Parts: sequence; structure tokens; C-alpha cells
Amino acid sequence: MRVPLSWLREYVDLPAGASGRDVAAKLVGLGLEVETVDQLGSDLKGPLVVGQVLEIEELEGFKKPIRFCRVDVGDANGTGEPQQIVCGATNFDVDDKVVVILPGGVLPGGFEISARKTYGKPSEGMICSARELGMGEDHNGIIVLPIEVEVGSDAIELLGLVDEVLDIAVTPDRGYCLSLRGVAREAAIAYGIPLRDPALLDVPTPNSYGYPVAVEASDGCRRFVARTVVGVDPAAPSPLWLQRRVQMAGMRPISLAVDVTNYVMLELGQPLHAYDRTALQGTITVRRAHEGEKLTTLDGVTRVLDHEDLLITDKSGPIGLAGVMGGTTTEIGPETRDIVIEAANFDPVSIARTARRHKLGSEASRRFERGVDPEAARAAAQRAVDLLVLLGGEGAVAEAGVTEVDEPREPVRIGMGVDHPTNVAGIAYSAETVAQRLQEVGCAVEGIDALTVTPPTWRPDLTDPNDLAEEVIRLEGYDRVPSSLPQVPAGRGLTAAQRLRRRVGRALAGDGYTEVLNYPFVGDAVFDAFGLDASDPRRATVKLVNPISDEEPGLRTTLLPGLLTALRRNIGRGNTDAALFEAGLVFRPKAERPVAPRLPVDRRPTDEELAQLAAALPDQPYRVAAVLAGERAPSGWWGSGRPESWADAVEAARTVARTVGVELTVRQDRHAPWHPGRCAALLVGDTVVGHAGELHPRVVKALQLPERTGAMELDLDLLTASLAADGGERLAAAGHISAFPVATQDVALIVDEAVPAAEVEAALREGAGELLESLRLFDVFTGEQVGGGRKSLAYALRFRAADRTLTAEESTAARDAAVALAAERTGAVLRGA
Repeated sequence: MRVPLSWLREYVDLPAGASGRDVAAKLVGLGLEVETVDQLGSDLKGPLVVGQVLEIEELEGFKKPIRFCRVDVGDANGTGEPQQIVCGATNFDVDDKVVVILPGGVLPGGFEISARKTYGKPSEGMICSARELGMGEDHNGIIVLPIEVEVGSDAIELLGLVDEVLDIAVTPDRGYCLSLRGVAREAAIAYGIPLRDPALLDVPTPNSYGYPVAVEASDGCRRFVARTVVGVDPAAPSPLWLQRRVQMAGMRPISLAVDVTNYVMLELGQPLHAYDRTALQGTITVRRAHEGEKLTTLDGVTRVLDHEDLLITDKSGPIGLAGVMGGTTTEIGPETRDIVIEAANFDPVSIARTARRHKLGSEASRRFERGVDPEAARAAAQRAVDLLVLLGGEGAVAEAGVTEVDEPREPVRIGMGVDHPTNVAGIAYSAETVAQRLQEVGCAVEGIDALTVTPPTWRPDLTDPNDLAEEVIRLEGYDRVPSSLPQVPAGRGLTAAQRLRRRVGRALAGDGYTEVLNYPFVGDAVFDAFGLDASDPRRATVKLVNPISDEEPGLRTTLLPGLLTALRRNIGRGNTDAALFEAGLVFRPKAERPVAPRLPVDRRPTDEELAQLAAALPDQPYRVAAVLAGERAPSGWWGSGRPESWADAVEAARTVARTVGVELTVRQDRHAPWHPGRCAALLVGDTVVGHAGELHPRVVKALQLPERTGAMELDLDLLTASLAADGGERLAAAGHISAFPVATQDVALIVDEAVPAAEVEAALREGAGELLESLRLFDVFTGEQVGGGRKSLAYALRFRAADRTLTAEESTAARDAAVALAAERTGAVLRGA
């Protein structure tokens, strides 16, 4: 909301020396967001005067029209002689009054005017357009002033070119501040001075001979006021003061009727609409749209209406989207003399939904969706009628008919203890202060210790005691509320789950991975790129009603889409050796999706209501994932580096598992989006907790990633399920350190290619017994030497005893026992035997 300071002073007697910045500081102290204070005309310097065109000579021989004018500027030039001025505009004639800046003057932007010779003629000044004066972007022609203005008078004062404008970002709960009336009320409170309320007008009572109106959708329209003015001169222009105020408030002057409705909206906060009465056909009706109805709005777009849209109609059908924009059939035109003024109060939710549904935001809808004072409709209609009669020419007359359709509602009454603001803010407010501050915002206050407060009609946001407490606190000053740190009870801190998640993040970071945070939104396109089957559960996403992007309307079911997007962005910006990880929630919808209950705000929800809410929420497992591309070990003077591989992705999963304190079993698997021959299933016991490996070539091509890109994803909840018995956390136990030497035995076993190495390893561990200290797979070989469909797995076994040095016979016996059990369980054959 743009608020000119000169206009604001009409309603409050601000201190004479108060600047725009002073007023802004006061308003900020009350909680309004004043973004800027624009200094209009600060670099404008006169003489800038009214001139009258005496003669115009058309100069020939140039590529564009050039006119040599003699302009009377009175005594402003010190001689009384006409000024000679060369001008390229053609929208003015002899005897027109125009704005002239004389030599020595400076236009906005530091453009200094001097006498010079141009196009073969002397030019002693400039005839100005609106854009040259900083009045707007209109550069279509010269400003032509009303004939009654005096030649030689100061045009700076006449046009209001020097002013200060406060640009206020109005929050959704402060809809009343989208008007001069609302901002003036805040300024009056800030300075402790009275308010001259522009809505306090004498309004005639409704009668039966106004323009007929019917409200069928009473749930969408609380009040509808209609007034009629006839005999308006279609050629009557808006006066300069009105045009200038509308301009400074950020709107464009159009015509008298439209400018008046915009002016009153800016002044009182009540949107108005003007109809050409001769174009109306019968009763004006407010109703919901019928399926398939269409309306061409004032922007020239034909819109297919929804059954929830609130419409203004007559016998011909829809003539306007209520509270959003009017239709073309009843538009005020260049021949309109009889005007019907609409001042209505519409349901905020209905207007907001219509505006978003049709992507048609307007100044009117912006106010209605924040809540408009229903009691302002009568005053706004009367104010518009008065201005049209005053400015619409001698024949303009207000008809005596006054139409008002009203849906009476009980006023809101809020009970509050007088000490409630004190309890909320932690600073003492007296009962007198609480009552006074609430009365200043327009509330009616009854009671002494237990207050009954009736908020004013222009504050629909005041609905409970906390809202009232906030008003007291903000008017007394947020800066008076002391800052204090909350007292944390002793013995509390991070939960076991939080500590574990932090350890996982630190472990991956220590292993060279960089954490990223991505938006949790996905679309079907990424699942297509992943090659997921139509039945894949990851395609079943929770859809958002109002997504940030139509291309990503769902909540993620896997962390990989965001991670791979971040990887591609890094590589595209030159970070070709990248290793990223992310930990966070994914969202898996349940088979049955009950509707979530609407929880109350005036009490704590019951256990049953909370259970219903929990049942309606999707499952939200906590996952950790990592992706990597490029070199895993960097190149340097020491030699070539090592490119990352599928094994690095598996090792990242093992790092997480070691940090958690569980052991992973790795088995070959086929699972999109991984390469079918380079994909590992990660298990804890018999439960699959994730996958790791190299992405499928088609996936990396679709996502524009490097070849051999690796990825890993683990379900941390499943991974830690075995820790439940330990309270969600397993402490690492220090092993016994033996002072006796180790005995190493290597074995190479030949098995079928289909046999997982994990099964062979498990059999070796069990068969080797207690003397086995560690076991490591150090070689995998396939070829003619071992036969087709077979592979050789070479393991290094380390044996050690805690109380003695092992003999060769003991370590050999343990090795043989391990090989025997592996042979029994997996069909392994000792290579070379």
C-alpha cells in the first residue's frame, strides 16, 4: 500500500516537521512493515509553471513531427513576453494550458533545462509530459491542464509533484491498512492524536426504490449496497488532485467514474464497481456460477467459470466476478451518463479461491481476501456518489433510491482476563493500559478483571484472547518486551535418535561427502527417467493441493531425485569430482487414506483427535542417501587418481552401518534406477534396508550425469530397528588387545557365480570359530581357469589367541574348518585342490 504523506495529513494532524521517515519509524514501532519512503520530486527544481499555447508552427523537413510554439507563461519568465519552445508532441492545440519548465529548471533525474537552438529555432524551455515530471510512465503526450488554471502559476504545487510516499507491505492480518483510513488510524495511535475518520458520513437510509438487487448466495455476500448517479458528463475529466493521488498510490488514472471508485477504495478500503445502467438488464443478482458459464472480464479474457465462483449477474447472465473483476458488457464507456455504484462485502475465502483459480489478482480481490469492513459499504457508496455529483458536470444528480441487502450477524465477543497480556509478554500492563489500548484500536471493552471485548468490524483478525494481547503489546511497544533466554531443565538434551543421526552425518562428512538440503518435492518425470515400473510404490506420492511448481506436485518417496539434481548442478558449474549426501524424511502414502480432522484452536486436541490425525498422515521413514561422480582419490604429483565406482557407494553404506553399530550383508540385486549388474541389496539379517551401486546408463543419460555415477540409499529407521532393545543407541565396546602375534591364512574358493559372496563369508566366519580375528575378501576372479559360470573368491583370514601364540597346526585347523563349512553350505571348492 502506497500512502502519500500529504493525503495522510488530511485525516491526522501530524506534527508540522514530521518527515516521511519519522512517520515510517512510528508505524514500524507499531508492527507495520514500511519498506521504503519515496521522496517524490526531491531533485525537481523550478521554475515550473502553467503556460498557455498562443501559436504553433509546424516545421517541415524532419523525420518526425516538430512544432515551434509560442507559449504565454505570464510573469514567470521576468519579462511577460511569450516563450519560444520547440516540441515534438502533437496532442495539444492553440489555447491549451500546458506545463512549462523554464531555463534554469531541473527535471527529475538531474536533467537541467537551458535555452538552446534546435531544429533551426530557438528553444527557451520545455513543454512537459507526465513521465518527464516523474508522475508515471505515460509518455504518449504532453500534459494538458484544465482551462481554468491560471497562467504563470506554480505547476509544482498544482500537480503535487513534491511529496513523500510510504510504501507499506501489508501483512494478511492487517487488511484494514490497505487504505488511507486504516493507516491514518495507526498514525493517530502512534502520535496520540485524534483521527478524522473519512467514513463518518451522513448516509440516507435504505428504501424500496433503489436499483433492484437480489442476493441468492448469502454465504458469499454479507452486504450489497447500490446507488445511482444520472446525468454524468462523459467528457468530464478527473481533477488533477484526484489523478495525482491515484498515481502516487500506484494506480493509473483512466476516467472519472473509474478514478472515483479507485480513489474511494484507496481512501476507505472498500472496493467499488461502477456499472453502465443502460447496459444492465433487470435485477442485479449475486449467485454461484452454473457449470459451463462463461464471462469476458475487463481484461478482455473469456473465462470458463467454476461452480464455486461467486458472480454478479443480470438477466443476460454473468456481468462480473464478484470482488475480483467486472465484465465487459456493463463496462463504463465513453458515452456512459448513468452509473450504478456497487459497494458490497464478500466472503474472503470465496474471493481468494476465485482469484487464484482464474489467476486474476486485482486490487479489489487483494482487499476482500484479507477482510473488508462490512460497515464501510454504505459510506463508500455515499462518498463515490458525492464525488461523481461534484465532478461529473452540472447535470450529474444522485437518485434518491438506496438499495441495501444485508445479512445481519452477531458481533464477535471475546472473553479475556485483564492480566492476559501481562502473562503473554512477561511485562506488567495495568488494567487501565489494557483497556485504553484495546479501545484505541476500536474495541468495545466491558468489565474490570474479566473483560468482554467486542472487536471493531474492520478487524476480522481479532478472534481470541491472544490476538487482543498482541494488540496491547504492539501498541505499548515491542521494544519494551525484555529479552530473556528460556530456562532449559537440567538433564535434557538430544534424544538417542538425534545423536545417532548426527553421528551418521559426521561420519559421511569425514569420509569426504558434502551434505546438501533439497526441497522435498518431486514429479512423475523423474520417475520416468529412473525407469520405474508403473506399479513401483515409489510412484505413489502424496500430492500437494497448492504446490510451488506444477511440475513437482508430490512429496518425495526417495532422496535420490533431489540429490542427483544437486549433483548435476555441481558438475555443470565445474565441480566435476563431487560426493554428496542428504539425510531426511520421505513420504510414503498408506493404502487407506482417511481424511485428516480439522483440529480446534481453542483447546488441546483430544487423544482420539490426535490419533485420527496420525492415521491420516503418510508414513515418513528417515533415510540417508549419497551420490558421487568423478575421482574418488584425486590425481596429483604422486600419480593418477582413482575414479569412483559402485564399490564406493557400497562402502558409503557400510560407513553408515558401522556408525550405527550394525553389520550389513551385501547381495547382488536388480533394483531401478541402478545398473542390473552393479546393484547391491543391503540387508540387516533378512531385512533389506537399502540399495547401492552404479546407476543405469539410461538413467545417467536422461539426467545428464557422468557415466559410472554411483548412488546409495538406506532406510535409517530399518537400519536402527535392531537397536530398540538398547534404547535406540548402541555404545561401542572396546575389544581386547592381544599381545600375541597374528597368524594369517589365505584361501581361494571356487563357487557358482550366483552364490553371494556374503554367504561364503558368513560360512567362513562361523566355521573358523573363536580364533578368527578378521576376514577380508581381497580378490574376485572369473575366467577359463575356474570354468564357465564359476568365480574364485580369495579371502585373507587372520587368527589370534588372547593368551598364547598360535601354532601352525592350530591356525591351519581353523582354516580347514572354515573351508569345510563353506563347502557344505555353498558348494565351494578350494582352488588348486
